Amino acid sequence: MNFLFPAKPPKVPAATTLTIGGEAVEITVKVSPRARSYRLTVPHHGNPVLTLPRTGRWSEAEAFLNRHRGWLEGRLKRSAPRTAFADGEMVPLRGVPHRIHAIGRLRGRVEISEIDGELSLLVPGEAAHIPRRLTEWLKTEAQRDLAERSAVHATALGVTVKSVAMRSQSTRWGSCSSSGRLNYNWRLILAPPFVLDYVAAHEVAHLVHMNHSPSFWKTVEKALPDMTRGKAWLKAHGKVVMGYGLE
Repeated sequence: MNFLFPAKPPKVPAATTLTIGGEAVEITVKVSPRARSYRLTVPHHGNPVLTLPRTGRWSEAEAFLNRHRGWLEGRLKRSAPRTAFADGEMVPLRGVPHRIHAIGRLRGRVEISEIDGELSLLVPGEAAHIPRRLTEWLKTEAQRDLAERSAVHATALGVTVKSVAMRSQSTRWGSCSSSGRLNYNWRLILAPPFVLDYVAAHEVAHLVHMNHSPSFWKTVEKALPDMTRGKAWLKAHGKVVMGYGLE
């Protein structure tokens, strides 16, 4: 005797591929218990993300993705290019362009120099070691600058910073915990100092107000009266900065 069982719905994959403009684009797939509908997002770097609610069906998600193919193509065209750390590449340091040079010497640390009238970053090791070594050096530079500015703003606002750490967030420049721990995106060291200063003031102000209320923004302005300058710069150039150091 044969029994007919209803076919199981296809499982949700961890990733899928969509052809856009003749090229295959890999899309990360996530299931979120907090999502109430299907959602397609394009982060500053990394693959586009298709989010499903916990009760979502893969067939519906695929249909949703295909309906938004045109939107995704437009967003990808506007996305900032990735700029890998490689020999001969230009990279900003505190807002000033520098040329990367692999010097081959096995030991030592990154040094700033001038070659043929051009500011340069001399990175020890072979060319293949540049991404890791330069990133670690930039993190150290960012740590020093951000710890210094965070301390200045904490004094101005009468709060205490317990720790300052560097992170590689894909969409955020910083974060703050109620315990006084600050996390910053190390790529801030690539931006002009007034931009780094703005983000430091922003995160320290969260130790006074853990929200983005009008009182919060008044607190940021108290710490940094010229805060709008850095805020505007990030809005205009932030995506480009997020693309540095990516393969």
